Amino acid sequence: MENDETLMQAAAREAVEEAEAIVEIGSMLAIFHALRARQVHVFFRARLLEPRFGVGPESLEVKLVEERDIPWDEIAFQSGTFALRHYLADRAAGREELHITDSDSVGRHDPR
Repeated sequence: MENDETLMQAAAREAVEEAEAIVEIGSMLAIFHALRARQVHVFFRARLLEPRFGVGPESLEVKLVEERDIPWDEIAFQSGTFALRHYLADRAAGREELHITDSDSVGRHDPR
């Protein structure tokens, strides 16, 4: 987050910086305590407002993929995998829950 920025504004800004994506921020999806990194990663559901996206200054590759084609082994951060797995499980169940974990507990709550 930057100074004078809300959490939702930060999430929308990060979408632009990471993927040149203009999004509408929805409900909070996950909070991941990355203990060894001394960080907290917060994930929101969001909707792409314009049908465009691209590689931002903080990314090497950006693409949309079908659920069956998600490159699970290529996801850079454990927190991203945690959030994405819960997003997909919630979407399939027709719910929007908040999922909270830490890097020491992540395997115990992972829907597979």
